[in-house]
Amino acid sequence: MKIYLTAIITAKPEYRTGILEALQDMVKQTRKEAACECYRLHQDLEDENRFVFYEIWSSAEGLEEHNRQPYIKAFGGLRDQLQEQPRIYKTAVLEP
Repeated sequence: MKIYLTAIITAKPEYRTGILEALQDMVKQTRKEAACECYRLHQDLEDENRFVFYEIWSSAEGLEEHNRQPYIKAFGGLRDQLQEQPRIYKTAVLEP
């Protein structure tokens, strides 16, 4: 079953540029992963420090593998540069 994931990340203002660079690198690396069907980074129009990922994964196993990648673990080391813990929403498509 596909996994649809939305992640909301809010940088502290003084770290916004570095966080953005790290997120953009994650996009480049993640799009190479076999289970990645979509990995898009958005920036909030009202708060330039808030970033939103929209992701589609072909399987839960693929998402688990993604979370073990060194660039994802490296981003975890930047948590003190965030205003709050990232909010992660895993969803499934509901069709009538």
